Amino acid sequence: MRMVTDRERRARLARRHGLAPAHRYPDVAAATQAMTAWHATEAATVHLALHARVHDLGVEDVDRALYEERSLVKQLAMRRTLFAFPRDLLPAALGSASARVAAQEEKNLHKWLTSGGIHEDQDGWIEKAYAATLAALADGEPRTTTQLRELVPELDARFRMGTPGKKWGGEFAIGRWVIGTLAAQGRLMRATNLGHWRLNKPAWTLTESWLDEVPVPLASAEGYAELVRRWLWTFGPGTEADVVWWLGSTKTAVRAALAAVGAAEVGLEGGGTGWVLPDDPIATSPEPETEPWAALLPTLDPTVMGWKERGFYLDAEDVAYLFDSNGNAGNTAWWDGRIVGCWVQDADAMVRVILRHDIGAAGRAALEAEAERLTAWLDGVVITNVYASRQMKDARLP
Repeated sequence: MRMVTDRERRARLARRHGLAPAHRYPDVAAATQAMTAWHATEAATVHLALHARVHDLGVEDVDRALYEERSLVKQLAMRRTLFAFPRDLLPAALGSASARVAAQEEKNLHKWLTSGGIHEDQDGWIEKAYAATLAALADGEPRTTTQLRELVPELDARFRMGTPGKKWGGEFAIGRWVIGTLAAQGRLMRATNLGHWRLNKPAWTLTESWLDEVPVPLASAEGYAELVRRWLWTFGPGTEADVVWWLGSTKTAVRAALAAVGAAEVGLEGGGTGWVLPDDPIATSPEPETEPWAALLPTLDPTVMGWKERGFYLDAEDVAYLFDSNGNAGNTAWWDGRIVGCWVQDADAMVRVILRHDIGAAGRAALEAEAERLTAWLDGVVITNVYASRQMKDARLP
């Protein structure tokens, strides 16, 4: 089998991920199809990741796709992460990754009920809470979690989690988990965002109210196969471990999906076997070279989060500075296909690049140009990151 070099894999980032200026996509739809899905745990990631890849993008273009056209739909899926999916991929996600998360969330519901002193007929309690929540949204009017708690007494049931006084300890309302489980099941949707585009402040609505229909989930194996097929186009070549990590599923499910799509094997420069789609040109021919390129990517960007084994674009000694212990990435600065540092904003919303490596004058100039472009696009908006990396925290500017 053919051996694919790390340099070829980095050239793919320029083209398939639309990161090099010459290869940016014309619109939200094209970039979304290229990238499979956008991480949306931090609301700003969707907008910033698209800005990095789309010519002449405005905030209103992203909002239109999310809230007017609804061609992008936020859904809890792989690794209990919130993604913005292209609408045509929802059935695959709902039948596989989302269904897995929904089962885990419902299991947690039982645990929280026990913590809250509700021990009898927990299944009945949960079904009653589900039914009451859905009924509260039957008029088609989106409502926030707080508004739903006022209408549905079950959602205000309390339980204790963690240690009181600690960061994640205290008393919580169970409504968050009831609503989250219904959303993972595909019965509720995150409707219009009630806050600024950089913040997650969703109102909830019935799926049929938001999409005019309820997508029919694919069978689990079929859904996983479709997700893996999309992943291979966007991120291939990658290892089995990469797919298992990204999908948040089992080796058994991933191996079945790879077989279902007829994935082809290639060798990887770092050792081991990579997988690509059966008709991927890289299985038989070298990936063409690209000109050096610069990019500034946001927290949890899909390019950064596409693989578990990241050695072809990231030095091992940089991991602790740019990722947290769970593998979540902060803002990153890229030069010629490798992560070379991060970016932050100062109090005046100016984007500043903080390097960890000497990349030469051309690299510094290219990243400075990207910083100016991003500063102009943000137009005074300061992004607050939940998943700020160690380097971002160390480099906070006055």
